[in-house]
Amino acid sequence: MLQVLPAIDIRGGRCVRLRQGDYGQETVFGDDPVEMARRWADAGGHRIHVVDLDGAKAGEPVNLEIIRQIAASVDAPVQLGGGVRTEQTVKTLLEDAGVDRVIIGTQALKQPDWFAAIVERYPHRVALGLDARDSMVATEGWLDVSKTSAIELAKRYQGLPLAAVIYTNIANDGMMQGVDEATIQDMIALANLGLPVIASGGVSTLTDVERLTEVHRETPNLVGAIIGRALYEGVIQVADAVRTVEQT
Repeated sequence: MLQVLPAIDIRGGRCVRLRQGDYGQETVFGDDPVEMARRWADAGGHRIHVVDLDGAKAGEPVNLEIIRQIAASVDAPVQLGGGVRTEQTVKTLLEDAGVDRVIIGTQALKQPDWFAAIVERYPHRVALGLDARDSMVATEGWLDVSKTSAIELAKRYQGLPLAAVIYTNIANDGMMQGVDEATIQDMIALANLGLPVIASGGVSTLTDVERLTEVHRETPNLVGAIIGRALYEGVIQVADAVRTVEQT
């Protein structure tokens, strides 16, 4: 079954959403990320997807205490991205903060040997964050775009015990325009490498959830869908998304 992952983006201690990863296009949706996590978990979200936006820019987690409270407050497992760039940070999050899974993007591109070693050290607890603009990997909180394609980077890590590859088309993220077929084809290509893939960015209606569920049936390595702005704007309810993946 396709997993539903409600998203919580934290900036300045509050729940926010950005458009296309632009820190200048921020909408605040709540002052209490912990309460929001409880809400999504109580509604049946399979896993809570948390991004420390301050951490992504700073290069290390900034909202660690809030993250710790979220992990302690919900029964659903929590995955965290944003500023995970050292082994000590990975250790702190996985062993002390209660996070089930960490997401690493920037260092996977810049230090591939280090990233591979971390994945081996924490099997099935480290996810590769592939954030792409025009299919090219973006890093440093989406502020820099590399000359490496998302598929090329993912191929480096075939055969490793990755928890998941989280693929985000930045152009779709926060825009409420749906998941386009080109992005879906990119995700299928990643899944066909034998990697478990989670769709992120652009899931705007239950139709998107239905489409991804159909892809999951044909390509079981597409294992999850992250839903953000559509939840906060009330276009999708977590319970309805869960029902859709169970029934479609």
